[in-house]
Amino acid sequence: MKRLPRSCEHFSAGCDLVTIADKINPAAAFKDNRLFRKLRHGVGKAIADFGLIETGDRIAVAVSGGKDSYTLLLLLEDLRRRAPVPFELVAVNIDSGYPGYRTDVIEGYLKKNEFSYQMVPSEHYAIIKEKRRPGSSFCSICSRLKRGALYETAQTLGCNKLALGHHQDDFIETLLLNQFFVGSLKSMAASMLADNGVITVIRPLVYVVEEDIVAFSRQAELPIVCCCCPVCGTADIQRKRMKRLLTELQNDIPHVKSSLLKALSNVHPRHLLDPTLRREPAGSPEIVASHSNTARLLNPDPQVIQQILD
Repeated sequence: MKRLPRSCEHFSAGCDLVTIADKINPAAAFKDNRLFRKLRHGVGKAIADFGLIETGDRIAVAVSGGKDSYTLLLLLEDLRRRAPVPFELVAVNIDSGYPGYRTDVIEGYLKKNEFSYQMVPSEHYAIIKEKRRPGSSFCSICSRLKRGALYETAQTLGCNKLALGHHQDDFIETLLLNQFFVGSLKSMAASMLADNGVITVIRPLVYVVEEDIVAFSRQAELPIVCCCCPVCGTADIQRKRMKRLLTELQNDIPHVKSSLLKALSNVHPRHLLDPTLRREPAGSPEIVASHSNTARLLNPDPQVIQQILD
C-alpha cells in the first residue's frame, strides 16, 4: 500500500498517521457469516448504484467508536480486498476532548486489526463550552466542528473521499425530521461534494438497516465506545420519536422503511409546491432548481445522474 502523508499540522501534536502493511484481513473471521455477507451485499449495491468508489480513490473512513463506523470500516476493508479497482482506506478518529472518551480502545482495535489510521485530538469540548448559546443544540455545534475536522484531516492525508456511517434508518429519520419539524423536503445524499468543494462525502450504508448493524456488532463483539459528551443518552429526543413512529408503522406496514427510502429517488417535482421547481415545455427534461443546487431528472437520458435532496 502506498504510504500516505504523516503530517497533520492544523491539529495538535500526536496525530501522525499509522500505516501498517497488509497482513491480515480483519473481516476474514466473518467470511461464513450470513449477516456479514448480507451487509456486504448492501454496501456493494450502494457503491454500484451511486458510483461511490472509483479507481485510485483514497478514502478517509470516520471512526467514532460506535457500531456504525466500526461496521462500515470492516465492510469497506473486505470489499477493498475483493474489488476489481484499487483504492485505499485510512481510518480517522476525531477526539472532541470529552472527559472519559476512550480513544485508547479505538486505537487498540485499529492497531490490532492492522488498519492504517489517524487519531486526531482537538479542543472541541472547550470551544463548545465557551461558544454555545444557552438552550442551543449541543449536538449541532459538536457535529459541525467534527465534520470540519474530518474534512481538513482527509485533505491533509491526501484523501479525495470521506466515508460516513449513516445507515438506511438515518436517511429515513432525517427525511421525517425535516418534514415534521423544519418544513423541508430533504434527507441525505449517498454521495455529495462537501461544502469545502474538495472532499466528496459518501454514505455506503444507505441500504443497510440499523437492526442488522446492531446484531452484527454484537456477534463480532466490537469494542463500542461512548462519545462521553454531556448530553449522551438524552439528546436527539425527536429522532428517537421518529424511531418509535417507524416501529409502530412497521407493525401495520412491513415495507414502510423501504418505501420511504425509495421515495428519495423517485421524486416528481411538478407535484410539489415549491415555486423554485419548474417544468420545461412538453418534451423537455424536467429541471429541479432549488436554491444553489440543480439536479437533472433521468428523462430520458440514463447517463445523467439524478441528484435530489442533498
